[in-house]
Amino acid sequence: MISIESLAAIALVALGLVLTPGPNMVYLVSRTITQGRRAGLVSLLGVATGFAVYLAAATAGLAAVFSTVPALHTALRLAGAAYLLWLACKALRPGGTTPFAPAALPAERPARLFAMGLVTNLLNPKIAVLYVSLLPQFIDPALGAVAAQSLLLGLVQISVALTVNTAIVLTAGTLAAFLTRRPVWLRLQRHVMGGVLAGLAVHLATDRARPA
Repeated sequence: MISIESLAAIALVALGLVLTPGPNMVYLVSRTITQGRRAGLVSLLGVATGFAVYLAAATAGLAAVFSTVPALHTALRLAGAAYLLWLACKALRPGGTTPFAPAALPAERPARLFAMGLVTNLLNPKIAVLYVSLLPQFIDPALGAVAAQSLLLGLVQISVALTVNTAIVLTAGTLAAFLTRRPVWLRLQRHVMGGVLAGLAVHLATDRARPA
């Protein structure tokens, strides 16, 4: 139905994006440290719902739209590559900020936490680029139904993202203290993720394969 290479590739993309500081990570870490793990997990549930919204849109035929408008797909592919390259440069830049220096947030009720997590993810440009520009690159119509492939690839991405984000929420306080004392680990993480994102950007920019 879908190649192991495509599943591994989308998992690597998902891992690179989720480990690169962005709106989701900043919000979840700040919420967890200032209001506790339960608040962080409720917020993460909202983030997960945001993933589901994007996945539903992709499965409903987003990739098929790009196949009928090649110029649109090319523009989005290049925009996605440029955004990944920008993230890579930001990660590699000396003195980059860390999400483990949390912003002070007021305590909120669970419904509000869920809504804020959902909105944060829906407005997260990394996730929009992932589903609009990156995910369709791993779909091969010769291997079966495009919708089913979109669903499977999306579920792999969501599984990776939620696994990493859950670990971050559960260990946010410990990680913040550890990384504050050992900044070399933050620099190492930034360089590794910067290299991964730069590689993905180059691959995406030079891949001229027709979308599914």
